[in-house]
Amino acid sequence: MDMPNESVRGETIMEAVTTPSRPPLPPFTRESAIKKVRLAEDGWNARDPPKVALAYTIDSRWRNRSEFINGRNEIIDFLSRKWARELDYRLIKEMWAFGGNRIAVRFAYEWHDESDHWYRSYGNENWEFNSEGFMESRFASINDLPILASDRKYHWALGRRPDGHPGLNDLGF
Repeated sequence: MDMPNESVRGETIMEAVTTPSRPPLPPFTRESAIKKVRLAEDGWNARDPPKVALAYTIDSRWRNRSEFINGRNEIIDFLSRKWARELDYRLIKEMWAFGGNRIAVRFAYEWHDESDHWYRSYGNENWEFNSEGFMESRFASINDLPILASDRKYHWALGRRPDGHPGLNDLGF
């Protein structure tokens, strides 16, 4: 580990210690669950691993495909590897179901590899939050579908999906 990366991690953890909550907080209503999902989508579309990791508890547990991830430092490492490999990443998430402190999400994202082969990755996530609104657990199942560049549906500039852009249902996903 090099020192700059360790410094970022230390600042990330310290920032979280001083952050009392991450609204919206459970128990979720339909509206607050939809807002929580959109905030997560916006964060992931920013592709900033230390900042994204702040949405999770310090000891958050993940299953992402067949990989098991524990804690913010591993989340940062995982997301750094992910976005170094999945280029021009653009994501849409939709709330599928909610109850109490849990939200189920479906999503699709588009990306390409170093060889400019495009993919659309589809999946489902189950989330569980603590009372302060930080995600304690995330379980993701994901499948990748090779697509042609001409079949892409996500053409917004990198970053946040624009308001008014079609969602998954609108796109037939």
